[in-house]
Order: sequence, then C-alpha cells, then structure tokens
Amino acid sequence: MNVPNSLTILRILLVPVFVGLLIYQRYDASLAVLLIAGLTDSLDGTIARVANQRTRLGAYLDPLADKLLLTSGFVTLSVLHLVPLWVVILIVSRDTILLTGTLLARITESRVDISPTVLGKGTTLFQLLYLILVVALASRSMDLRLLQPLLYSMVALTLLSGFHYVYRGYLQVSADEA
Repeated sequence: MNVPNSLTILRILLVPVFVGLLIYQRYDASLAVLLIAGLTDSLDGTIARVANQRTRLGAYLDPLADKLLLTSGFVTLSVLHLVPLWVVILIVSRDTILLTGTLLARITESRVDISPTVLGKGTTLFQLLYLILVVALASRSMDLRLLQPLLYSMVALTLLSGFHYVYRGYLQVSADEA
C-alpha cells in the first residue's frame, strides 16, 4: 500500500460522508468534503507519477473512486431535485456501457486499453466542476440555471467521450479479430 493508493482509498471512504451531508442538506460541509476528494484525486496522480509509485491496483482504484464519487453525487443531487434526472441517466448509462464493454472484452479475452483519454479526463473534470458548483450554489440558495451553459458543455463532453471510448474499444477488438 503506497501513498497514492491510500489517497484513492480515502477518496472512496469520503463518498458516503459526502452523500450523507448532501442528504441532510449540509451543503457547506458536503462542498468541503467534495473539494477534499478532488484534492486527493489530484494528489494521488501527481505523487504516483513523480515518485514512480504507479501500481496496477491504483490503475483500477483511481477511476473507480472517481466514478463512485461522481455517480453518487449526481444521483443524490437528482433525488434532491438539484440536478435533472435525465443528466443522471445519461452519465450512469455512459459509464454502464463502458463498464459492460470492458467486462465483455475481458471475458472474451480481447485486448482492451482501459487507459483514460484526454476526453475522458476532460469529462471527469467537467462533471466534478459541475458538482462543485451545484453544491456551492445550493449552499447559497442561488439559482442553478446559472450553470446551464456548463451543464450543456458537460453533457456534450460526456456524450463525446462515451462515443470515443466505444469507438476506440471497437477498433481494438476488431484489430484483435483480424
């Protein structure tokens, strides 16, 4: 167990704290937890690269931690009517499709590259930024319609990265079959 993996596990452990605070509408505290989780995400990757502490476990845990935090946040905020349900359906569907494709590739012993792309990282960044701003505006009882340009940009990036990952996987599986 190294420092980057410990930070990733901390991020996973922060998920139920974040969700609980949201449910009880403790928006300032939930925002602080979300920011700490975002900081651990930045730190674990930086430390892993700089200290050459990349591990196979970390390669799986880091995106899992991101997905747990983001999905839990979006679902909870949707239940609280702060994020449109259709956005949650889109995000969860994209992630489910990608996970299913990855599992099918593993089961069929197809070679599949699960490394994140620039579009994937951008999507994660926009989703996290949107979550942070929704919680921040909710804590100040501000109009969430202010975030609509960011919302539509995040949705477009989510769709684009999803299609890109599916296309990349299709090319890899096709190359393996040829």
